Amino acid sequence: MHLGNARTALFSLLLARRAGGRFVLRIEDTDATRTTDEHVHALERDMSWLGLEWDEGPGRDGGHGSYRQSERSSIYAPLLAQLEQQDRAYPCFCSSAELELSRRAQLAAGRPPRYAGTCAALSAEERAARRGAGKGATLRFRVPPERQLQFEDLVYGPQRVDCSHIGDFVVRREDGTPAFFFANAVDDSLMMVTQVLRGEDHLANTPRQLLVLEALGLRAPQYGHLPLLTGADGAPLSKRNGAQSVRELREAGYSAAAICNLLFRLGHASAEHGSLTLAEMAAHFEVRRLQRASAHFDPVQLRHWQSLWVRSLNAADAFTWLNPFLPADASSAQREACVTALLPNVVAAGDIIDWVPVVFGGSLEFDSDARAAIDAANGEFFRATAAAVGEAPELAALRAAAGVKGAAFFAPLRGALTGRLHGPELAPLLKAMNPQLVRERLARWAR
Repeated sequence: MHLGNARTALFSLLLARRAGGRFVLRIEDTDATRTTDEHVHALERDMSWLGLEWDEGPGRDGGHGSYRQSERSSIYAPLLAQLEQQDRAYPCFCSSAELELSRRAQLAAGRPPRYAGTCAALSAEERAARRGAGKGATLRFRVPPERQLQFEDLVYGPQRVDCSHIGDFVVRREDGTPAFFFANAVDDSLMMVTQVLRGEDHLANTPRQLLVLEALGLRAPQYGHLPLLTGADGAPLSKRNGAQSVRELREAGYSAAAICNLLFRLGHASAEHGSLTLAEMAAHFEVRRLQRASAHFDPVQLRHWQSLWVRSLNAADAFTWLNPFLPADASSAQREACVTALLPNVVAAGDIIDWVPVVFGGSLEFDSDARAAIDAANGEFFRATAAAVGEAPELAALRAAAGVKGAAFFAPLRGALTGRLHGPELAPLLKAMNPQLVRERLARWAR
């Protein structure tokens, strides 16, 4: 699940909660080549982790199931047949190669590409002959060319479409499965969906869906289209511009609360500046505040909301959050001490990974400042501080043994123990480290 889909799901949930409605999750898997059970389970895990619990959908039948389109073919088939019987749709025998040639010719002539109507007027005999020759056929919806279609978009407002610019479109693929936007529109109507929020890339599908629902005598929902999320380069979020999926952000240790608080403010104007729960977001969510301009996803802003969440954690919740990133073979006491020491310097849980070898043992990489501070101290400094390490290293005891204060004490000590001069406070960090490890790191520089 990418962040654009997560935002759409969040806004849909908030719209339903604000209106006292029901939030529906539907698995649109008519294209079996693009959907697996693993994909569906991953989507459900991401939704549940974010707190976007559906009222109707897989495992929660609200009387309109099944909620997987691959299991609803018996619903679609008679409706497709109805369109064909009423001559609102017709079989199209054009091959993909023929359609591509037509598309190129239209583009070369400076016209927008649309279906040329090649099969629209075939007689029953001509259709039978093509079928007899083994030609497969899609089913195309017959668009009334003289029609001016008007509808109100929840985000973009009044829309007017000249149907002559649409062209007849496929509602059933050659393999007999319904086209995405046909099944999507039919299910919205039959499942009693009243409002739909979706990405603006579906805006062009809306006139087609309204025409299909009208032809079938089915009620249409209100549609609202959200501008796409963009990255730093202004392009839609994708792997190419560094966008992470919900799963990747979860595995990096970001919280669902931080992600939802950021998404709530991407394309939705809100005067609420603090961190909100989903219930509080629903109370402040208004469709009229949805913006028409693309919203820019900024990882810095995500870290801002994450830092607010981290500061709200109590000790037990902080340990639960960070513990999976710590060595399982370390004692519970040492892991708890590590969390206490590192928490003020952690935003995403992944930030702790660099400190694991520092606290629990491992090779250190010394930056230039740390090495300079170590070189400026004499061997006696490290011999004395190493000897002063007791069963529980105490900063006061080490300072007394070193005989120096301020930067002359802290810089070489921190450099020798961590490989860097900046980071968590040294006193709690010492309590998290094994005394033998502290002794060995100091003794290394007692030359």
